[in-house]
Amino acid sequence: MESETGKMPGRIASPFQSELHCSIGIMAFNEEANIAKTIQALLDQRTTTCKIEEILVVASGCTDNTEVIVSGFCERCPQVRLIMQARREGKAAAVNLFLANAKTNILVLVGADTIPGPDSIQHMVEPFADPDVGMTGGRPIPLNNPQTFMGFTVHLLWELHHQIALRTPKMGELTAFRRIFQRIPDGSAVDEAAMEPLISGQGYKLCYVPEAVVNNRGPQTLKDFLKQRRRIYSGHLKMYQTLGYQVSTFSSTHILLALVHAWQWNWRFILWTPAVIALEAYGRFLGWVDYKYKKQNHTVWERIDTTKVL
Repeated sequence: MESETGKMPGRIASPFQSELHCSIGIMAFNEEANIAKTIQALLDQRTTTCKIEEILVVASGCTDNTEVIVSGFCERCPQVRLIMQARREGKAAAVNLFLANAKTNILVLVGADTIPGPDSIQHMVEPFADPDVGMTGGRPIPLNNPQTFMGFTVHLLWELHHQIALRTPKMGELTAFRRIFQRIPDGSAVDEAAMEPLISGQGYKLCYVPEAVVNNRGPQTLKDFLKQRRRIYSGHLKMYQTLGYQVSTFSSTHILLALVHAWQWNWRFILWTPAVIALEAYGRFLGWVDYKYKKQNHTVWERIDTTKVL
C-alpha cells in the first residue's frame, strides 16, 4: 500500500466486477438524536452489485448516549462495529481511525447527522466497477423548510453545489473512495475535500452521483450559518496553502455559472438571493480572517446544534 505521496498502485485489468464490497464509516460526536436513524437506514439499503461488509461507527469523546445506542446495534447486527476514541481529536483523525480498521478496498463515509436514501450506497459504489474511478460523491438534499429565509439559504447553497458538481465533481456529505492512501492530513477541517487531491493526483477520476441522495439539515440561524461557513472556508484556504488544491466550489466563476442555471423567477429567489450572496461573502471573509490573522485551528470544530435535528 502506497502513502498519499506514493505512486498509483496497479489497477484491475477488467473494467467490470460482479460484486463490489464496501465498508461504511460513520464519524460521531454526541449524535444520540440521529445515530440510530442513520445506522438503520444503512442496514435497510437495497443493493444489487454492492455488498456492505461492515458499518464502523467511530465515536469520538462522546458524553451522551451515542455509544450505548451503537452498542445495542452491535449486539443485534454483526455488521455494525463500534470504535471508541477517548477524546475528540477532529473528524480527520476519526476518518484515519476508520481507515486503519476497515476491511475492504472501497470505503464509504456517511455523516452521523444524515440519512442516505434507500439505494444511495448502491449508486455510490457501482461506479467503482470502472477501474479509473477513484472517488464518488452523492447529492445532499436538506430537510430545512425552503419557505423560510434560512431554509431558502441552505437549499440554494446545496443547489449551487449540485449544479457545479454536475460539471466539475465536488464531494461532500456522502462520499466513497478507493483505498489508495493510508491516511488524510490530521489537521484538515475539510476532510472530504482533502481526499480529492490524494485521489485525482494519482490519475483517478472523481465522479458525482446525483442519484445517491442523502438528507441533511443545514444551519437554522444566522449565527450557526456563519459559524459553519467561516470554518469551511478557512479549511479550504489551509488546504490550498498546504496542498495547492482548490475544490470546484471555491471558484466564484463556477458559483456564478451555477446561479444562472439555478435561477428561478419568483419573489423569494429574486429578493433573498442577493442576501444569501452577501452572507456567504461575509462568511468567507470571516474564514479568511481566521486563517490569515487569527491563525485559528478549525480541526476540532464547534458543534452546530441546529443541524442535528433530522
